[in-house]
Amino acid sequence: MALSTFHRRAVPGRAATFATTHWSVVLAAGQNDGDKAHEALEQLCAAYWYPLYVFARRQGHDATESEDLTQEFFASLLQRNDLAEVGPELGRFRSFLLASFKHLLANEYHRQRTEKRGGLAILVSLDREELETRYRLEPADAVTPETLFERRWALTVLERALQRVREEYVISEKADLFEELKEFLSNQKSVPHAAIAAKYGVSVGAVGVTIHRLRKRYAEVLREEISHTVSTPAEIEDEIRHLITVVGR
Repeated sequence: MALSTFHRRAVPGRAATFATTHWSVVLAAGQNDGDKAHEALEQLCAAYWYPLYVFARRQGHDATESEDLTQEFFASLLQRNDLAEVGPELGRFRSFLLASFKHLLANEYHRQRTEKRGGLAILVSLDREELETRYRLEPADAVTPETLFERRWALTVLERALQRVREEYVISEKADLFEELKEFLSNQKSVPHAAIAAKYGVSVGAVGVTIHRLRKRYAEVLREEISHTVSTPAEIEDEIRHLITVVGR
């Protein structure tokens, strides 16, 4: 990155908001918007499958069962033609997803009727080795499956927001700058401003302004990600508080 570009507006322009991923679109399915709602639900499911997988694992299911249950759940959810019946009373996508998955696990009949792998429509291509690698990194404490689901849900939202901001920097050919500054988005110990300023040949003040803009952009993207999973804008602040609480546990 040219040093002369560092002190310019380092945070890339706002990326387009993907309206079709909004849970509110699914809730509006009854308003002759079935195809769009189905697409929205499919994208949401693809993004948030891992919290359900770890929920099944913590419930005592092995890796194979957890993968099959997660795939079966998504396939049956997307194959049903009842999106028009989805209403606001179902609440946030997070709550709807967990309640629906619990319902599936509570019904033993699925064990007898589970089709062979590949028989159902596969929404996400899952790598069992990757799944288990991630699962082995989960805390070994005695948290409930619900708590683990909520924690992983929150971290998934944060990771998706971080990835979106990273992609914006990559597009603007500032990937190295993002890697340098991303630690400032957390409470982790970061490289002193002075060290970064010396590395890029700019003022300490310029570094501070760039970090401020990065944090601001990340906050904007995070709100957009959260907005995709709630039914109304009024729920965003409550959901942010919930995520903060869950991550801080």
